[in-house]
Amino acid sequence: MSASGGTKAIIAALTANLAIAVSKFVAAFFTGSSSMLAEGIHSVADSGNQVLLLIGGKRAARASTKEHPFGYGRERYFYAFVVAVVLFTIGAAFSIYEGVHKLSDPHAKVESPIWAFAVLIFAIIAEAFSFRTAIKESNAVRGKQSWVAFVRRSKSPELPVILLEDLGALLGLIFALFGVTMAVVTGDPVWDAVGTLMIGVLLGVIAVVLAMETKSLLVGEGATPEMEAQIRTALESSPEVARVIHMRTLHLGPEELLVAAKIGVAHDGTAAEVAHGIDEAERRVREAVPIARVIYLEPDLDRLRTTASGSPSEAASG
Repeated sequence: MSASGGTKAIIAALTANLAIAVSKFVAAFFTGSSSMLAEGIHSVADSGNQVLLLIGGKRAARASTKEHPFGYGRERYFYAFVVAVVLFTIGAAFSIYEGVHKLSDPHAKVESPIWAFAVLIFAIIAEAFSFRTAIKESNAVRGKQSWVAFVRRSKSPELPVILLEDLGALLGLIFALFGVTMAVVTGDPVWDAVGTLMIGVLLGVIAVVLAMETKSLLVGEGATPEMEAQIRTALESSPEVARVIHMRTLHLGPEELLVAAKIGVAHDGTAAEVAHGIDEAERRVREAVPIARVIYLEPDLDRLRTTASGSPSEAASG
C-alpha cells in the first residue's frame, strides 16, 4: 500500500481501537451499561475493519498473473466494501438490537458510573488522536477539495473509511456519554438504551455511505474530469496526433489507471511515423499523469465529414 493509502492512519486507528475496546468492556462489566457494551462492540468492529484494510493493501500489491493480467489493485475496494458490511452487521445491528432490548426490559440503574466516565474520557482522547492522524494524512492528498468531495471522489478507499470510522467513533462516544450521564442524573436506565440506539443509527448511516462509495469503485470508475483533461492535452500535444477522437479511462486500482483512446493521425503518415507518434503520445501521458500505467492507443485517419448544413463534424470511424 502506498503512502497515499493511509497506512499510518490505519495503524493509529487500530492501536487506539484495541486499547479503547478493552477499556469499554471493563467499564461495561462494572457498570452494566448497554451504551458502554455497544461502544465496546463498536471498537471491536472498527479494529477488525482496520485489519481488513491492511490485508486488502497487502493483497493488492501482488504482481499481475495470467489469470489477472491487470493485477489485484481492486482488492483494496473489495476489502473496503467488506468493512462497510461488517460495520453495519456487527456495529449497527448489534447496537440497535441491544438498545431495543433495553428499552423493552430496562435493567437496574447504571452502577459505578465513575468507570464509565473515566473510560469515555480516555476513549475520547484516544479517538481524537486517531482522528487527528487521519485528517493530517488526508490533507496531504485532499488538495482543495471539500471533505465531502474528498470522501466521494477519492480513489483510495482507506482514508475515507478511516475518516468516517473515527468521526463515527467520536460521535458514538458523545452519544454514550449522553446516555450514561442522563441515566445517572435521572436514575432512569431508559436513557442508557436511548444512547445505545443513537450509536446504532449512527453506525448504520456511516455503513450505508461507505457501502455506496465503495460499490461505485468496485463497479469501476474513470479518471476525474481534471485528469481526463490532462490526458487529452498530453495526447494532442504530440506532433503526430491531430486530435483525440474518443477516450475511455478506468481505475484498475487507486494508483493505476487504464487509458484507451482512438487518436486521429495524418493521412500521409507512414507506419513508422505513426508508431513513433504513439510512443511519444504514451510518454507524454505518463509524464502528465503518472498513474496512467496501462495505455492503449488506436490510430485512425483524421477524417471529417460535412453535414447537410455544411458544418464539419467527426466521422464515425470503425
